[in-house]
Amino acid sequence: MTEIVIRTLGEPSFLIAMLVAVAVFATIFTVAPVLGGDPLKNRMNSVALERDELRAKQRAKLAAENERKRTSLREADAGGMRTIVDRLDLKKALADESTVAKLRMAGFRGQNPLTKFLFFRLVLPLVGFVLTGAYIFIFDAFPLQPPFVKLFVCVIGAYAGFYAPVLYVNNIASKRKASITRAWPDALDLLLICVESGMSVEAAFHRVAREIGTQSVDLAEEFVLTNAELSFLQERRQAYENLATRTGLESVKSVAQALIQAERYGTPVAHALRVLAGESRDQRMNEAEKKAAALPPKLTVPMIIFFLPVLFAVILGPAGINISQNGIFGDKQQTQGESER
Repeated sequence: MTEIVIRTLGEPSFLIAMLVAVAVFATIFTVAPVLGGDPLKNRMNSVALERDELRAKQRAKLAAENERKRTSLREADAGGMRTIVDRLDLKKALADESTVAKLRMAGFRGQNPLTKFLFFRLVLPLVGFVLTGAYIFIFDAFPLQPPFVKLFVCVIGAYAGFYAPVLYVNNIASKRKASITRAWPDALDLLLICVESGMSVEAAFHRVAREIGTQSVDLAEEFVLTNAELSFLQERRQAYENLATRTGLESVKSVAQALIQAERYGTPVAHALRVLAGESRDQRMNEAEKKAAALPPKLTVPMIIFFLPVLFAVILGPAGINISQNGIFGDKQQTQGESER
């Protein structure tokens, strides 16, 4: 058996076959990574595809949100709201520039939101007065109070209905400003990167609007509107001023003034944006530090109300149970009796 193996290993045909097998294996081992591609490149391609998918989903979500808002703003007036507002001339009586500016800060643009706002300011006082009167006189809410007090409560209900639309718009505007404030430093950093890379201001606004939508849809919408105004308005300064007016934030006003100065005098935009971006980050950090510093005083009252009673109950509870069972002088009298015996 050993002789056969030695004879086989010594044959030239077997040696040639072994060399061919080794050569084929080496060729496959060398060519396989090239055919399979670079693993890092494949990984980066997969990450890029996933990022594009996420961006497409976010863009679709943003487009649906904008379409919903445009539809809600452009829909026809129900019940002849515009007719009632025009006949009663409520725009002169209840609306001014501050009202329109507040509606813009809340994200309501156009004539239909203003018409609905004025209509509800007309209708809700009557509704509040009727509901309060029904609650007081029909359900007899205040039986011991005189009629004058009941009528005064009805007037308060009408007054609350008159200012309910204002409170609603102020609430929406404050939430929108908070969303823009949180995302503004990051958006300013992205805008600086785009400008320093050689993009124009319009392209930078468009690019940042696409990227910042994951953090704040409201800020992305404002950037899209600003980009559109930069393309269609005769004066670019008006587009920047409109951005500052719609947001109502001092940091946005500073950036708008810097962009206006850059457009007027030809100064570099990147330097001003870099300084303002640093100031925005410092301001956000200062706001966080203020909230952290105000936390201990805010926790004082909850600790007094919720923690101290429980602590006293845990400490004094066993002593109270012992006193209730044996009395204050029970143990002392028992000790004296034993000593006398």
